Amino acid sequence: MKKIIISPLNWGLGHATRCVPVINALIENGFTPIIASDGSALQFLQKEFPSLERIVLPSYNISYAKNVKFNLILKLPKILKAVKKERNIIENYIIKNNDVIGIISDNRFGVRSNKVPSVYITHQLKVLAGWSTFFITKIHQKIINQFDECWIPDDKKFNFSGVLSIGKLKINKKYLGVLSRFQLKKTQKVIDVLVILSGVEPQRTLLEEKLVQEFKNSQKKVVFVAGKIEQQQKISIINRIRYYNFMLSNELENTINQSKLVICRSGYSSVMDLVILQKKVFFIPTKHQNEQEYLARYLSEKKYAPFCKEQNFSVEKLQELTNYLGLFLEKKVFDKELFCLFECK
Repeated sequence: MKKIIISPLNWGLGHATRCVPVINALIENGFTPIIASDGSALQFLQKEFPSLERIVLPSYNISYAKNVKFNLILKLPKILKAVKKERNIIENYIIKNNDVIGIISDNRFGVRSNKVPSVYITHQLKVLAGWSTFFITKIHQKIINQFDECWIPDDKKFNFSGVLSIGKLKINKKYLGVLSRFQLKKTQKVIDVLVILSGVEPQRTLLEEKLVQEFKNSQKKVVFVAGKIEQQQKISIINRIRYYNFMLSNELENTINQSKLVICRSGYSSVMDLVILQKKVFFIPTKHQNEQEYLARYLSEKKYAPFCKEQNFSVEKLQELTNYLGLFLEKKVFDKELFCLFECK
């Protein structure tokens, strides 16, 4: 058995969802993925892959605040403690399981080992953080250089991540292409507006409340997917809006394919999903989240999709979509040659 530990950061669901195609590719190529994470990310992947072994890691407890950078600085001692603890958990697991041949970490700093090849997945070679961008980027690149390779989930030609994926590393960096768990399907468009909520609290709930208020009197067919991973799926009707607490990959894939347009945050994993599904989308970036604010502006400047601040959104703004191309790119097959790193060493 050739085990590979795959470990996404638990900050929203984006890191976990973009690990789905990587896990599927591992299975298709004869590897046995071991899922390592915490919180909602771990719960989501457990539901997607119920038969896979899992490792519970300590939480970084990252949350949004008015000043994200200051909040992260305050939590830095706890984050470093969690990183050290997860490093020990991974090392102990590898010692007890000599069939582990590799590690794939999606933005988890401590999930690596000198005993097996370790890969770091990120599109953030440059971390946008206002005045501290230079220093935080240097720190992040120093962390990345402790791994054997860096895999960048983007298309080198189209570069949907903009300046985020530009940077020099000492280790090999390889482009994965646009990474999504979804497939484009030709289907009838029966949903007028699909709202996909995501991210950490309280920002997720604030956007939900704003959009429910905006669409409560709409005559359109509107569907909300709340992005709240719970034990059971719940479906309800609120002010004529069809409301799901969450959807797993297959159902969400079908729902997006059936939608005329999407409203969501401008998180990078959402961007990749909608690129593959070739959707018209209106972005509402999370306030004080520099990466989402940058991506929304960048994709708007390239005439892919419009955006606005949460407090400025109204149903009328959806008319702006007629002036934009929408996101699009054909999905490529996952390059199995990437896995040579684990078997050739």
